[in-house]
Amino acid sequence: MPHIVFDGPVDLEELQKMFKPVIDTSKNIIKIKEMYVNSRKNNALFSTLTIDETPQEFFIEFLTGDSKTTIRLFPLTDPKKTDLVKYAMVHVSRLISNLDPSLKISKTNLQDYL
Repeated sequence: MPHIVFDGPVDLEELQKMFKPVIDTSKNIIKIKEMYVNSRKNNALFSTLTIDETPQEFFIEFLTGDSKTTIRLFPLTDPKKTDLVKYAMVHVSRLISNLDPSLKISKTNLQDYL
């Protein structure tokens, strides 16, 4: 499963304040429409749409803890892992980089897309 792991926690309340929907038409269409944060402020879902050969709607899951933050596809929506889906995950990772540039990627299988 595609994933990106950062080496520290992320303040989801701050991320939610700065979140703006993303529309990228440079490689077909990627739309990251909404961000939903749970009540404990340690998990978020990003409502995402990609349109290439086939339109897909899915969630990108964002899990943050004391020592790391993980971005992955939400298992219940399980889209086909196209290049566009992987680029959408990279868009979400850029939100972290904009919020806290000191956080570094410690593990990923999406290196070719970063």
